[in-house]
Amino acid sequence: MKNYFTKISFYLFAAIAMVGITTSCSSDDDDDDTPPPAEDLKLEGQLSTERRLLSGNTYDLIGGYEVLSGGNLIIEEGVTIRATRSIDGQPDYIIVMQGGKIQANGTKEKPIVMTSTRQEPGAWGGLHICGKAPVNLSGGTGKAEIDSESPYGGNDPSDNSGTIRYVRLEYTGFAFHEEKESNGLTMYGVGNGTTVEYVQTYKGADDGFEWFGGTVNGKYLVSTHSEDDSFDWTEGWVGKGQFWVAVQDPTAPGSDGTANGDCLIEADNSSTNSASTPVSCPTLSNLTLIGNNDTNAQQRGIRLRAGTYVKLYNTLVKGKPKSITTQTNETEQSFVDGKSELEYVWVDKGFTYESGASLGFESKTGNAIDQTIDFSNSYIGVIEGGKDLSSDSFFTKAEYKGAVPADNDWTAGWTRK
Repeated sequence: MKNYFTKISFYLFAAIAMVGITTSCSSDDDDDDTPPPAEDLKLEGQLSTERRLLSGNTYDLIGGYEVLSGGNLIIEEGVTIRATRSIDGQPDYIIVMQGGKIQANGTKEKPIVMTSTRQEPGAWGGLHICGKAPVNLSGGTGKAEIDSESPYGGNDPSDNSGTIRYVRLEYTGFAFHEEKESNGLTMYGVGNGTTVEYVQTYKGADDGFEWFGGTVNGKYLVSTHSEDDSFDWTEGWVGKGQFWVAVQDPTAPGSDGTANGDCLIEADNSSTNSASTPVSCPTLSNLTLIGNNDTNAQQRGIRLRAGTYVKLYNTLVKGKPKSITTQTNETEQSFVDGKSELEYVWVDKGFTYESGASLGFESKTGNAIDQTIDFSNSYIGVIEGGKDLSSDSFFTKAEYKGAVPADNDWTAGWTRK
């Protein structure tokens, strides 16, 4: 009898123990499925340490979010950041300050999307990066436009602010006043240790991409329906770029000839001193730039002025009455001196001075004016014949004019039309 009760007690104890273990495991599983607390899904204030935004989550951006020196904002694939416009009169924006880092690594299948609850151009202030690479401002430094406080510039051309890959920036361009709006992606003195590739700006109220000096490179960039310039550089930018697409709003111009969007590229060295050094001189290849056919005040496609130099290859320009224009003695002399080059550039109109007189660039290697340039699906298609720049490891061998071959649509899956 004693043995019988001993066995009963043993089995009863074991059953209770198993119930406890099962309950404990069930509780852990429930915790795994519990969404993060609401405060963990907000971006506001400042970041001085490391923070990781988790794949699949949506985070609300409230005001300016500042990644300070020593801070590291890690954004996983598939994250959505949503500007809320919850502070009256103040823009929502993200700024990475000197010494801070952003690691935004989306994928083609799961891009990182930075957007707004108000889905219209000008809804929020975009993404801003401040680096320590050279700029040609007096004293070698400046202050970011978005807050007029964050410094940028320095003497480190290889400065590394992180990675921005497979990121889409929507509805940017918050207007501070009538003459000052923010861009989609703004790079202030950013160094070439920073990676910028597979980035789209979509329906922004100001420029799509803007470089204020620095040495950072950009590959696989798309500016769609920017209401000002699609690409813009100034203050001594000397980086490289390949495979860029700009498509302005295709809505037909109004009765006065005005359409939505200014230049496809607006390029300056310095608005105050055209000879400031370092002189803006990016090397760019394989661009497809499609304008809005404005016949009023916004007729220029690529506008080279204020002393900038450029080395431009393998490019198609369509949809602007003045395909490429130049202005200022320094810019125009740079082509005579060989400091600037245009080769394998086809346009549907012509190469002109700002005044409208012909530049004669059609005589340069591979160039042509008055060309019929057709695309499928908005911007797909290239024209054979181009310069091979692949001796420089940044450039992919692409001996054709244009950005997106029909058999290699690198924009598919992560961009918006």
